[in-house]
Amino acid sequence: MKYIEPFVRSLKKRFPDMPVEYVDERFTSVLAHRTMLEAGLKKKDRQNKALVDEISATIILQTYLESNRL
Repeated sequence: MKYIEPFVRSLKKRFPDMPVEYVDERFTSVLAHRTMLEAGLKKKDRQNKALVDEISATIILQTYLESNRL
């Protein structure tokens, strides 16, 4: 959080009308690895950090969208 707070402050100064929400993303890597296993990806593919990050980001976005449905 020590790196995130200064970034959020500058973001809020630049875009004062934009709401900012914090998301605890620590568990998403575990969920991403589980998803990769269930999808049958090979071990080499599961070790691809960029792919893990991409799946984690997708999980975060999907969770956000589902929690903010009208």
